[in-house]
Amino acid sequence: MATKSLRSFLENGLTHLKENGLYNEIETVHGANGPMITIGSKNFINLSSNNYLGLATDARLKKVAHEAIDSHGVGSGSVRTINGTLDLHDKLENKLAAFKGTEAAIAYQSGFNCNMAAISAVMDKQDVIFSDALNHASIIDGCRLSKATIIRYGHSDMDDLRKKAIDAISSGKYKKMMVITDGVFSMDGDIAKLPDMVEIAEELDLITYVDDAHGSGVTGNGYGTVKQFGLEDKIDFQVGTLSKAIGVVGGYVAGKRTLVDWLKVCSRPFLFSTALSPADIAASLKAIELLMDSKELNQKLCENGNYLKQGLEKLGYNIGTSETPITPCIIGDEKETQQFSKRLYDEGVYAKSIVFPTVPKGTGRIRNMPTSAHTKEMLDQTLAVYEKVGKEMGMIKESL
Repeated sequence: MATKSLRSFLENGLTHLKENGLYNEIETVHGANGPMITIGSKNFINLSSNNYLGLATDARLKKVAHEAIDSHGVGSGSVRTINGTLDLHDKLENKLAAFKGTEAAIAYQSGFNCNMAAISAVMDKQDVIFSDALNHASIIDGCRLSKATIIRYGHSDMDDLRKKAIDAISSGKYKKMMVITDGVFSMDGDIAKLPDMVEIAEELDLITYVDDAHGSGVTGNGYGTVKQFGLEDKIDFQVGTLSKAIGVVGGYVAGKRTLVDWLKVCSRPFLFSTALSPADIAASLKAIELLMDSKELNQKLCENGNYLKQGLEKLGYNIGTSETPITPCIIGDEKETQQFSKRLYDEGVYAKSIVFPTVPKGTGRIRNMPTSAHTKEMLDQTLAVYEKVGKEMGMIKESL
């Protein structure tokens, strides 16, 4: 490395992260990412995957993906606006609109891309965005890219949102106003107060934007958080991902036809990035069809989530305010959280530690992600490991 300043910056930065329990070790999974995974030569119960419904390894999705490669090739060949829009893209977007209860939908290469694309295509430096304090990093970055004024409101604090929106209106500074929130908050598993948010938005003329990456396939009988509250006609932007419960990769924005038409000509990731591959589109289509035809996987996910939560609470762990299968065990101290995760790893449970900057300092947690593919035996074994490690580290008191 030729530049001394860069070398010094990197070495000092990495040392600081490691000394403070903030450095994330990355392990390589050998084979598929299912309820059990293999790292090196060891098998683990996998509780760190977003593969909520087990569809990432589903034989039905693999079959249609192979067929799409045979019929359409391995790549789409271009950006959507030249000749990269395949008939499969049209089918996917029509299916997504039906799934989300909207007039239209537009597909992107990732959920992160959705927030980069959609926010900046509509909001600019003349506007203001009210953003929940615990919104995902992609929302934060999308807001920054738009150059709009960003005003954070307290997490799910509707009184704070109303006050700040009224103050912004009174200032007379802004042309448009948007309120943006996750549907399900990925680190705590709680659900946004969408009915209250919509009430405020209608009163004060706020554009409504919900990123339901962790809600689609999970809440609302699988249809998502907006559907759970019956607000399909009240939310301007429904954003989702194809890489979590859907089990593939990609993202989408669903809403009015005029919104989608605008995004197709004004959102930069759509204009300047090669379109989703045929195999990914076909597999996503199949996953959505399965979700719309049956609630079996969704019900199994909820059962497994509740079972793990109840077991961890019975052991005395703090699982916070989760209303979904996302189950954090809040440890607090970053180094202790990292150590706890490593002990779980030693005992055959893969559950990653989540620390600053992903969550605020002092709120380190083990984020457990049970899926519909986990068996009761796997969850019982996980709880037994949590009990053993908790007692070793003094988090669970031995019975008298």
